[in-house]
Amino acid sequence: MEYDVVIVGGGPAGLSAAIRLKQRAEADGKEINVAVLEKSAEVGGHILSGAVIDPKALNELFPDWKERGAPLETPVTKDRFMVLGPAGQVSLPMPLLPPMMHNDGCYIASLGNVTRWLGEQAEALGVEVYPGMAASHVVWDEPTGRVKGVVAGVFGIDKHGQPTDDFQPGIELHGKYVFIAEGVRGSLAKTIIARHKLADGKSPQKYGIGLKELWQVPAEKHQPGLAQHTTGWPLDEFTGGGSFMYHFGDRYVAIGYVVHLNYKNPFLSPFDEFQRFKHHPAVAEHLEGGTRISYGARAITEGGFQSVPKLAFPGGALIGCSAGFVNVPRIKGSHNAMKTGMLAADAAYEAVQAGRGGDVLNEYQAAYDRSWVAKELKQVRNAKPYLSKFGTTLGGALGVMDMWFSSIVKLNVPWTLKHEKTDAASTEPAAKHKAIPYPKPDGKLSFDKLSSVFISNTNHAEEQPAHLKLIDPSIPIRVNLPKYGEPARLYCPAGVYEVVYADEVARTDPKFVINAQNCVHCKTCDIKDPSQNIVWTTPVGGGGPNNPKM
Repeated sequence: MEYDVVIVGGGPAGLSAAIRLKQRAEADGKEINVAVLEKSAEVGGHILSGAVIDPKALNELFPDWKERGAPLETPVTKDRFMVLGPAGQVSLPMPLLPPMMHNDGCYIASLGNVTRWLGEQAEALGVEVYPGMAASHVVWDEPTGRVKGVVAGVFGIDKHGQPTDDFQPGIELHGKYVFIAEGVRGSLAKTIIARHKLADGKSPQKYGIGLKELWQVPAEKHQPGLAQHTTGWPLDEFTGGGSFMYHFGDRYVAIGYVVHLNYKNPFLSPFDEFQRFKHHPAVAEHLEGGTRISYGARAITEGGFQSVPKLAFPGGALIGCSAGFVNVPRIKGSHNAMKTGMLAADAAYEAVQAGRGGDVLNEYQAAYDRSWVAKELKQVRNAKPYLSKFGTTLGGALGVMDMWFSSIVKLNVPWTLKHEKTDAASTEPAAKHKAIPYPKPDGKLSFDKLSSVFISNTNHAEEQPAHLKLIDPSIPIRVNLPKYGEPARLYCPAGVYEVVYADEVARTDPKFVINAQNCVHCKTCDIKDPSQNIVWTTPVGGGGPNNPKM
């Protein structure tokens, strides 16, 4: 199937790009053919974010978004930032924090619902949106390396890799330009970045894992418009992370925890830190008497300005979190994802109208370099490295001072701190650390992994091949277990990875088990595995979690 532009990923970046392309063509009385491929069974099904949304990009895409009914109905009315200790907390006066860390003019919403709304707008403009169609391979124009398109919609392969009676070989979708908008750590993006050396000269990309639950609380506990963030307990001084809690909608409270994946202790479990955190008095008071209705987890790009790869390659572009535009101090990225999709769309539209195709969209790279996205990321570029080098207290203070300088003087500090190594390389041997005794969940505020996976609506066909693959199947037991205590069993937020023993008491004959059907598509294993032995590949379309209101 031939298109002018093929977009892989129906998230905020991909749909904003598609909408912009159609808007430009409609304004000029032209035609442009656009297809969006989305691996979830429905648009928005795999979207997971806090989310406090800066409407800056949406204002540009649809100035009349309120009249169109965009689901941003709860403005932030109260900002709160707290430092937690084991039993108490200190609220920081918001005027001490730089303006960019405030949420004035922002909205609390379900980014999944916003994405569903964007999908409706795209289809109304004539974009062909295909949910349940996972793009599994790049179609290369050999030997030039130009990206011609992608293969999508391969179905009917059994767990042994053999075709079943329902086998469908998939479809090649070719485009004059192909936009990769897969989100964090996308399979196709990894392939393209490696082949075209797009990350050469850049700092390693950095990541966090974000875990989120959606609660519905009693009316007397609901504070619509409250945005509360915390740092500190239960993490130690040199383990980065923090929480968010947002009150919005129909007595909803979005509660979540982010752990930076450069942590050292292989015994740390981000999921269990999240469950423990909810018992803090400053948090529990918001949730007690409520009902947990949904759960999810997702990796977050945190490298920022110095980790953004080259954005254009022969035949296409990286947009949104495929390139990594999250602003870590702001705890936001959807506005930047949308804007980069729009910038790429403008460049591709002009190129197609000029009769071009398959070349490098240098205009997109130049537009990004001039954009408010790049300016915003450059202002905060040192915040994450400060935390990594100096810890939460000193590093956080240095980051705030750096951002205040840029806000007051209107100039950035003249230095850029680099990220020194990957998150996987930060993991230290188990012998240097002690196991962490996590409390048992109480079933009221804290829960186990499997009950959490259940309410994420995660589903994978039993007969499909596992999308989680081991380069060397011997490494988990031969290397990772004795050296690191096999951290996959702990960093995974869904109970996918287990070490089981023939005799659990004597700990004999260990085996590494992958429960791929539990996977909530967070991508953490593809990032944190210390041996870089686990590879997250594209699953069959339509499977995975379904996150209503997340």
